[in-house]
Amino acid sequence: TALPGPKTPDIIERDARVVSTSYARDYPLVMARGEGAFVEDVDGNVFLDCTAGIAVTATGHSHPDVVKAIVEQAGKFLHMSGTDFYYEPQVRLGEELSAIMPMPGPHRSFFGNSGTEANEAAIKLARYYTKRPNIIAFFGSFHGRTMGSLSLTSSKLTQRRGFGPFVPGVYHAPYANCYRCPVGNRPETCAAECLRFIEEQLLVHLVAPEDVAAIVVEPIQGEGGYVVPPNAFLERLREITATHGMLLVVDEVQSGMGRTGKMFAIEHTGVQPDVVTMAKGIASGLPLGVATARSEILSWPPGTHASTFGGNPVACAASLATLKLLRDGLVRNAEVVGAHLLEGAKALMDKHRIVGDVRGRGLMIGLELVRDRETKERATKERDAVVRGCFERGLLVLGAGLNSIRLSPPLVLTKQQADTALEILDHALAGVGV
Repeated sequence: TALPGPKTPDIIERDARVVSTSYARDYPLVMARGEGAFVEDVDGNVFLDCTAGIAVTATGHSHPDVVKAIVEQAGKFLHMSGTDFYYEPQVRLGEELSAIMPMPGPHRSFFGNSGTEANEAAIKLARYYTKRPNIIAFFGSFHGRTMGSLSLTSSKLTQRRGFGPFVPGVYHAPYANCYRCPVGNRPETCAAECLRFIEEQLLVHLVAPEDVAAIVVEPIQGEGGYVVPPNAFLERLREITATHGMLLVVDEVQSGMGRTGKMFAIEHTGVQPDVVTMAKGIASGLPLGVATARSEILSWPPGTHASTFGGNPVACAASLATLKLLRDGLVRNAEVVGAHLLEGAKALMDKHRIVGDVRGRGLMIGLELVRDRETKERATKERDAVVRGCFERGLLVLGAGLNSIRLSPPLVLTKQQADTALEILDHALAGVGV
């Protein structure tokens, strides 16, 4: 069926009348069903999905094991609020998460419904535990859109414009994006110079180290453009926080749950954080957000923080099924197929000069588009055209940052499907050649 098909426009028109205009839709996809790495729209068109609903459907669309777990739990009870009562699925999920944490235990978990809630919990926890008021985050970051998380977020101006004043006590530092170093240095010295800004500028002129509760960082920036910093950047952040008694909070909302070929992206560096925040892929599409910390940190009194719907038993059941699938092979598949996809994406860089940089780990891959490789002028409009061109050819991708394309498919993606995605992306890039 030609895009958009006959049923799609009517639903989009109805949507425009009753749904918030703040949602950004890149192309007219109206989903009807999904299976594995494929999506079918209401007009019967089938697409290869390299978005996973923004890195959420880690186990693929409607994995039968996850669906079975959801149905079984739904048949028992849908809700009882784990903040006021007890139920075993939430307890078991806490145990399962503790077993996979990238830092020594014991651990406790706070359960919410989304990534922004997980990060709100981490902000409050850091302030409460350390008795310090300030937080350091990074330019290009995305931690959510509720006011606390939004105060840390700085990936796009549109996310912040018109919503101030923000939560006080938040400071931003440059992130080690070595392709376009924010402090103007060479790639090989970028990480060190970004860290020097924290140590020699921020902590000297703006905020005293003993007043900083935490540094909050994405091991790989998501909405900021799928930016992978050098390991040394995160290693040194750990040293800085340890020296000054700050907590290191790693936001694994987009990079966690096996997406990078390890359960958590921070594991590629060997760094052990104090707090890990999770959401997106943790429950294969059901709303769930979690902040997990060492037990000594997450020991605030009853009533200090809670969420009526957080840790919903159906979402917990979906998460338990998801974790089993990840452990039983999907994390490894993300590593293997991700390496294959990354190699293919780098080959596209050799072929298309508009591709200025390719980076990623596992099935979290970004292609940054530029009009000129020397000046690195951002090819934002061209990026949008490539995203649309992929859609028109049967591939779903999304933008990230100002001028990058993200490839974040379900972790069930096969090498053959990866090759199909690369072929379509090749044609779409050729269609906007620079």
